[in-house]
Amino acid sequence: MKEPSRSEEFHPDGQGQHYVLHLFVTGASLNSIRAIANLKHICEQYLPGQFDLEIIDVHQQKELAEREQLIALPLLIKRFPLPERRFIGDLSNTQKVLNGLGVTSLD
Repeated sequence: MKEPSRSEEFHPDGQGQHYVLHLFVTGASLNSIRAIANLKHICEQYLPGQFDLEIIDVHQQKELAEREQLIALPLLIKRFPLPERRFIGDLSNTQKVLNGLGVTSLD
């Protein structure tokens, strides 16, 4: 994982930051497929080249899911930039996800 430089620590508009995202899903369920597609679209459109995305299937990595104390799925955890944030659902509300990530929409 890339360590942030001092200049990357805080950018109110989200520009210049590197995002570390973990998306927890349950196999190939409809909500999981939607969440993956929606998040990939958001990242490619609003954070091109500025993100690391790890998709974790809780059926295949149960110990990781237990350690995170998941309460609902799909679940997106924004690890960096701080503060850490959690988003539940299929991530279909793009503006809500962008606001939670701290990214100013350019649309």
